[in-house]
Amino acid sequence: MGDARLWQQARPVGTFATRELLALIADMQETMLDLNGAGLAAPQVGVGLRVVVFGFEHTPRYPEAGGVPYTVLINPVLTPLSEEIEEGWEGCLSVPGLRGVVPRWRHLRYTGFDPLGKPIDRSVEGFHARVVQHECDHLDGILYPARIRDMTKFGFVDELPGSAGAD
Repeated sequence: MGDARLWQQARPVGTFATRELLALIADMQETMLDLNGAGLAAPQVGVGLRVVVFGFEHTPRYPEAGGVPYTVLINPVLTPLSEEIEEGWEGCLSVPGLRGVVPRWRHLRYTGFDPLGKPIDRSVEGFHARVVQHECDHLDGILYPARIRDMTKFGFVDELPGSAGAD
């Protein structure tokens, strides 16, 4: 947090399956796995493109969360499928050591493309929906603390009871 690139709007990817794009995705995957993250957005590794990776079978950061299918999502578009908002704990690899309760759409549809330009269209809910929203916020220069409504539910992981949440 503090790096100006995290506050900027990312640019859409115009050409798929390039050597540069595939190298970026490989770097993002490795970084996410090395840090036990649930997801990662290109701006978090200093690249201003609309690319996110997310997913896991099981992660120590979210022991209570069910698995989320591994996905590379390029040029995403999110559409809420209901008015239902769910609050939940989140953290972020770009804001280490902190957690906060963040409101997110419970049900949503996301569309976009895979690395080869093949369309992706999924309707999801719960933690899967939360992870997608968190990562896509990075593409619009939004860090999760900006979404927190109750600052008494934001602080250092070691100080907050029940704060195991979403990075």
